[in-house]
Amino acid sequence: MSGREWIVEDLGDVEVWTIDGQARRNSLSRAMIRELNENLERARERRALRCVVLTGSGERAFCAGADLKERASMSEEDVHAFHEALRRAFRAVETSPQAFVAAINGAALGGGLELALACDLRVAVATAEMGLPEVGLGIIPGAGGTVRLPRTVGVGRAKDLILTGRRVGAAEALALGLVSRVAQPGHLREEALALAGQVAANAPVSIRQAKRAVDGGFHLPLEEALAHENRMYQDCLRTRDRLEALQAFAEKRKPIFTGE
Repeated sequence: MSGREWIVEDLGDVEVWTIDGQARRNSLSRAMIRELNENLERARERRALRCVVLTGSGERAFCAGADLKERASMSEEDVHAFHEALRRAFRAVETSPQAFVAAINGAALGGGLELALACDLRVAVATAEMGLPEVGLGIIPGAGGTVRLPRTVGVGRAKDLILTGRRVGAAEALALGLVSRVAQPGHLREEALALAGQVAANAPVSIRQAKRAVDGGFHLPLEEALAHENRMYQDCLRTRDRLEALQAFAEKRKPIFTGE
């Protein structure tokens, strides 16, 4: 399925969403964000969908940040509206009931890296570059970069990247914990789909609740975080999928999860 800005491939319990903007290095435009929101709304209603792989077209860029040509024509009011839409869309990725895997096929810079950071998991091709260059442009990362990067790699490492604006390659990104896997050229899709498949093999409600437990408890004091985890756990106990998993274990077979 192809839209104006995204190509969506339905693989059953996994979908692949590809930014269809190779000529502009898959940059963030108003139309692209609008269509991303439409895809997110649709995905929320798909009980069978458990994981989304998000990537860019071509080999040069995953997403090179904002579309500067479009930005040049925006009024100050337009810029504020676009920035707010960007923040809302990235938060919607983060809070989606599905798990999101960023398959970083090339440069992920500025808002492009912030989009990847909103995903649950990140896989990069060995030739990819990542960075938040905003301080060199007279601004700061403003679509979650100063919040999500420290939570991903730690405060000291995040300041190293944000305050210098430097780019890192895939090997350093792996060492920092910015990505969890690196794929050799030509094997990124295979690696990302294998990871998505591992996620999608699990119970949909459990995937959603595990995301909520991790994200919601991260900033809380220990006792509050444990209580939050317990609340997320209780919702799993009421599902048919939990009973199916127990029965499948007894019958020595793989469970068939339905999201109920």
